[in-house]
Amino acid sequence: QVQLVESGGGLVQPGGSLRLSCAASLSIASIYKMGWYRQAPGKQRELVATITSGGGGSTNYEDSVKGRFTISRDNAKNTVYLQMNSLKSEDTAVYYCNAIRDARMYWGQGTQVTVSS
Repeated sequence: QVQLVESGGGLVQPGGSLRLSCAASLSIASIYKMGWYRQAPGKQRELVATITSGGGGSTNYEDSVKGRFTISRDNAKNTVYLQMNSLKSEDTAVYYCNAIRDARMYWGQGTQVTVSS
């Protein structure tokens, strides 16, 4: 079992920044892949970014966030981060942390991000 707890969401103006954190209940070095997804009202949940546990951590980003968002991990803190810069109104959504371990998928409870003036 992997428990994931997100934090860092909130209200921010367009062009602003937020950093989301996802704390895992066990060593993230044992988790094959971790990532962030988001779900806006009336839309399906979509992938935002992922990072693998191997080597330096291979990353992958959804096209609309490339160059603005950065996913990273701190193995010592068992935490994965999502640094979000140049935020746009269309980034407004509930952001969920995700982990894949031993072929099972785990989700956090989500954190709301609202981009509005």
